[in-house]
Amino acid sequence: MAYPLGLAGYWQRGRGMRWKSWKRWTRWGWVTGVVLGWGSLQAEGLDVRSQFLEPPLEYATRPLWFWNNTAVTESGIVAQMEQARDLCGYGGFGILPFGEGFRPEYLSEEYFRLYGVALEKARSLGMVMCIYDEYGFPSGSAGAINGDGVRRFADRHPGQTIKRLDMHAQEVSGPAVWSSDIPSGELMAVVAMETGTLQRIDLTERVASGRLEWRVPVGNWRVMVFVCVVDGDPNVDYLDPVAVGLFVEMTHQQYYDRFKEYFGSTITGTFHDEPTMYRAQGRIWTGSFNRKFEAKHGFDPRPYYPALWHDIGPETAAARNYLFGFRTELYATGFPKVIQDWAERHGIAATGHQDQEEVVNPVSVSGDLMKCFQHQAIPGVDKIGGPRPAERFYKVISSAAYNWDKPLVMSETYGAMGDIAWETIYGVAMEQYTKGVNLLIPHAVWYDPDAVTFKPELSWRHEGYAGGLRGFNRYMSRLNLLLQNSGRHVADIAVLYPIATLQAGHFLDGPLGPYQGGVEIPEADYVELGELLTTRVGRDFTYLHPEVLDGACRVEGECLYLANANNHERYRVMILPAHKAIRWSNLSKIQTFFDAGGKVIVTGCLPQQSAEFGHDSDVIRAVDAMFPGVRSSLARNPRVTGSSAWPGYEPGLAMDGDLTTRWNAADGTSGDQWLEIDLGGMRIFDTVSVTEVFDRVTSFSLQVHDGADWVDCATGTELGVRTLRFEPVRGERVRLLIHTIKADSVSIAELSVLHGDRCLTGGASRAMEAEFGNARGGLAVFLERPTAASLRECLDRMVDVYDVAFEPGQTLRYIHKVWDGRDIYLFANLEESRIAGWVTLRGRRQWELWDPHTGGISEAKQAVDGEGAGSETRVWLELDPLESIFVVGSGRGPEA
Repeated sequence: MAYPLGLAGYWQRGRGMRWKSWKRWTRWGWVTGVVLGWGSLQAEGLDVRSQFLEPPLEYATRPLWFWNNTAVTESGIVAQMEQARDLCGYGGFGILPFGEGFRPEYLSEEYFRLYGVALEKARSLGMVMCIYDEYGFPSGSAGAINGDGVRRFADRHPGQTIKRLDMHAQEVSGPAVWSSDIPSGELMAVVAMETGTLQRIDLTERVASGRLEWRVPVGNWRVMVFVCVVDGDPNVDYLDPVAVGLFVEMTHQQYYDRFKEYFGSTITGTFHDEPTMYRAQGRIWTGSFNRKFEAKHGFDPRPYYPALWHDIGPETAAARNYLFGFRTELYATGFPKVIQDWAERHGIAATGHQDQEEVVNPVSVSGDLMKCFQHQAIPGVDKIGGPRPAERFYKVISSAAYNWDKPLVMSETYGAMGDIAWETIYGVAMEQYTKGVNLLIPHAVWYDPDAVTFKPELSWRHEGYAGGLRGFNRYMSRLNLLLQNSGRHVADIAVLYPIATLQAGHFLDGPLGPYQGGVEIPEADYVELGELLTTRVGRDFTYLHPEVLDGACRVEGECLYLANANNHERYRVMILPAHKAIRWSNLSKIQTFFDAGGKVIVTGCLPQQSAEFGHDSDVIRAVDAMFPGVRSSLARNPRVTGSSAWPGYEPGLAMDGDLTTRWNAADGTSGDQWLEIDLGGMRIFDTVSVTEVFDRVTSFSLQVHDGADWVDCATGTELGVRTLRFEPVRGERVRLLIHTIKADSVSIAELSVLHGDRCLTGGASRAMEAEFGNARGGLAVFLERPTAASLRECLDRMVDVYDVAFEPGQTLRYIHKVWDGRDIYLFANLEESRIAGWVTLRGRRQWELWDPHTGGISEAKQAVDGEGAGSETRVWLELDPLESIFVVGSGRGPEA
């Protein structure tokens, strides 16, 4: 992609400076060709040091500016923009029309006249603007939701809105002759499945004139008719590029038609807000699905449609990966790519974020929280108030940027968090930037401060924030100065993003409901694993998407190399979080890495199915070669998981045969907690014994998963010490679901599953650990339930010299980037106590401390250990809580 030169003040030509070839991201646009590099900036006096002390306005944050529920005037626009810059230090805005009371009418000529006033004022103030593409949110309706309720897009293009996939099923017994009318909608498939053998017959071609007639064979059959219908949701069909193009013409293009001269200078980007696939009951579909699927994959998807709802036997995992994976492909190449392509043609960049990023299973939400950003210049996330821990997913978003070689990562931050303290504001920013975010968009400034819907109101008018916003923007500007560039990310550890397992376990109309992702995938531990690495172990990492592992990574000696043009990374350790299903192509490359001397850690469970058809046996053979005997041992060892856990009281302690240990849900979780046992296959049982520690439970359900659905075996209002007996059931998983409790959090000492007098689980839950090596130095370790201690110990044995190492008990958050030959580390203390100690950095450098709080620069206290590739430099750091520091180094060392 190419964007015009001249998007940022001091990066412009013609100042008599020595130029250096470089590529740098600034003001939401690429600047390519001859651009100032760090060294030449220092040589000519306009150096980064002086700008670090007094950052230019271009690096300041640019908040969302709600034009909220009121009549906006020319004088109000001008006055607020002047105050935002002069009193708060803001560098620009994204204007967000909002609420039924907003005037003038959205997309009217008067609206655009006032928008032009804002653009001209921004240009005169040296500020920049971003086009927010909606009236209200989510993006896609032009005002129908959180706007004035007018369905502008749906009214103009009634056939181009969101579609839904419906399944109509009938049970039929044969032999018989059976006929039925086909429900209305675009027919996608008709498939009959024998409910015992799971044999499937594609009946689609037998439909004639809207009616199906079929001579039913012997057996009990479920006949499933799949039709695509218009849902009624007012948003554009996110999966259809033609429909999205019409939305872009209705919104984005209207700005360009009127304000072309501002594009690439004052207007630097677009912002889309909260598109998602949980709409249409989580069954978003599009009429061209079958045709496009067959063109890409070379086979007909129709026989596999039942897998979207049901277990179809051994092909279930692969079928779901193909179908759900292709739906995500349509989503990624639909809404975000069409907008990005338009933005690129008009000299700007596109950003935006999904809704509900915090759902562990994204298959019916974003589809795939990495893949959905493949074609978007600036991946984004939303840190919002309420029980939505976006911070646990920052690394997924930033890893998407690293995977597809994108230098910026956006976060819309602070919305609906209330009148938060400055400590929270700074703490959130530090966590974001150490996890890869480098473009923070504050939420928000409100045109009418008396009608704020989602606090905080981050402006000069709020007495709690007025005195601190300029200082905050100076702090953020210094972070942006050193991190908003094309510098590459450094990490020694890759973590395979387990989308294959998430897709394999997903099905439509799941019990959690579409907003929460529909289906919980019990083995999914990738989020917890990522948090362990960053917050407890002190090791940065990159999630690798399966497509990127296949297409952009190669084995080089004992390393796995991400061969991007700019963001190239060299991994010394590959971690597979719990996978039941995996791409055979991925596992084959990981095995090659191991055979060449690479280090591999697998957590939770071992892969046993392929995401591609016909490779299950290959997966099992490769797993057994790397982890001999482990798979069979695990099959005999039931596995327990929980909804949450108090540190030190993990779910496995409820199945260890010891009444003195227990599982305890996390502090403050109250009800809606669960404890689940994976029996390792279909088992018959009729009794569950449970020992509750504190008699807190006031309602519960005991459920069995029969391969398709959760079914109640027993319910009650008290638990205590109890044996639950019921008619024999057959299932692969058992779940104790705690609905409500009296106080605090639920605590279970023991949970046992029995068939008659035979215990199927007792004392079997001790976490399994196993280690295997090869002649080339390869090491494969299995950690069934990794802890910070076991993970740290394992990693320490695998690599002699890591990029960053901390003294015991002193873990800081950090990120490392390399830009123009300089190593830039940002360290932050998010703990409650002061941290003072040595931080060890790989290689020899001359290190300086750059303080983003003050702009001061000083020489670091440092000591060098070792020579050559094994050399390290120890740097002394002292940080109070919520303090951060850059460690900046020059000089050569071993390639990171």
